[in-house]
Amino acid sequence: MARYDAIRNIMKDVEDELVVCNIGLASRELYEIDDRSKNFYMMGSMGLASSIGLGLALAKPNRHVVVIDGDGSLLMNMGSMATVFAQNPDNLTWIVIDNGAYGSAGNQDTYAETIDLVEVAKSVGFKNAYNYEEVNLKDIFYSADASFIVYKTDIGNSEAPVIDLDPITIKERFMKSI
Repeated sequence: MARYDAIRNIMKDVEDELVVCNIGLASRELYEIDDRSKNFYMMGSMGLASSIGLGLALAKPNRHVVVIDGDGSLLMNMGSMATVFAQNPDNLTWIVIDNGAYGSAGNQDTYAETIDLVEVAKSVGFKNAYNYEEVNLKDIFYSADASFIVYKTDIGNSEAPVIDLDPITIKERFMKSI
């Protein structure tokens, strides 16, 4: 399965939740699959989707936040895992699409193939750490404590078009929706 299909599967369960999406092709794919004002498309800052999602979850405790991240971005900012766990907002679901590659940068291998990210999350303290096929996403969205999910996919990028919104428009549209 490709990352594009994984994002489509995730979005089937998203209704009113706020979505923060990882940089590059993942954001482009989400934009093509299900553009909505409650999606925040990252245009830069690799490794910080989880930090933005955490800040949003803490600022808006009555809204559920879904972070769609990548294994390469997570590995670039492993400290975010400890920070998210320490804050543990029950309105945050962090989904890491693990294709074992830096997809937007040319598909160079990450170390995710040799590291079990679910076990890393559990060792940090996440009570809700799962592989995607083990959970019902709708149930996870509203469970107690922050949730961490790894969605394994194949390497590969779609031909999703460039997002035709500038970063300021994306930010303002998103802020109005919340």
